[in-house]
Amino acid sequence: MLELAVLGSLHETPLHGYELRKRLNTLLGMFRAFSYGSLYPCLRGLLNDGLIVEEEPPQETVLGRRSKIVYKLTAEGKERLQELLTQAGPSAWEDESFGIHFAFFRHTEAEVRLRILEGRRSRLEERLEGVRTALARTRERLDSYTLELQRHGLESVEREVRWLNELIDSERRSTTTPRTDEGDAAEPDQPQAAQEASDRAERPETDK
Repeated sequence: MLELAVLGSLHETPLHGYELRKRLNTLLGMFRAFSYGSLYPCLRGLLNDGLIVEEEPPQETVLGRRSKIVYKLTAEGKERLQELLTQAGPSAWEDESFGIHFAFFRHTEAEVRLRILEGRRSRLEERLEGVRTALARTRERLDSYTLELQRHGLESVEREVRWLNELIDSERRSTTTPRTDEGDAAEPDQPQAAQEASDRAERPETDK
């Protein structure tokens, strides 16, 4: 997931190490703990594989006495990013990986986006069934605080399932948009689902 996050961030724009750290902290920190100690080994591996390169910034942009190395995606890095973005199997549905894939949905094919969303919903529906079954079996043995904690977890999963249902419906509508009078398909780069997802991203995490 760190490889995907780094390549996806550099696909947006070349970044020096500090800027990349800030961006990854914002991105990965939303979904799991991010260790800065894991970033530079990852960067070295990507450099060795030819997926990124180091560049000196233009002299007029250098701040202070020291220039800052800028990391930039190579053609091979772009290919690797696309390879990672096409992965729509169970690994993309898990808690720690789904959010990273979702963050780069704008670079992901519509069919892949839909498979990931449907897979994530399926995984959560399985979790819901398990939580409901466990709650029904143990309700009488739980104290009030533990019971409320169980209910809170259940409601959180139910909210995410509803959110996924909205996204899936929107993605399906965007893939069936009628053609224009000239016979050209409507612009697919920014489907309604992406805009709605962007709007939801502005909400507090608890609302999701």
